[in-house]
Amino acid sequence: MKTAALALSAILLASTMYAQTSRTYVGVITDTMCGRDHAMMNVSPESKCVLECVKSSSSVKYALIDGSNVYTLSDQETPQKFAGRKVKVTGVLYEKTKILKVDSIELAN
Repeated sequence: MKTAALALSAILLASTMYAQTSRTYVGVITDTMCGRDHAMMNVSPESKCVLECVKSSSSVKYALIDGSNVYTLSDQETPQKFAGRKVKVTGVLYEKTKILKVDSIELAN
């Protein structure tokens, strides 16, 4: 009985140590093809380029530029209305895949 309780405690401790917590990231909604440089597509404004790039290919996704980082967003519907705009995204970042699991998106000041 003690062994089972100890094993359960170890599992709970390990899962708590590796649990991801939500953070808020501030950046601009872009796409995974252009990233921060939309000049190559020769489409302006940038918001229009983002929308067209995502619509053009199923492999192109909405993303967030946060400083020098580009994170692919798990939510591929909500970002459409924020294309090219500065936003606050709250969610969990998975460092290895650079995917940001979105809890919420709102305009940033």
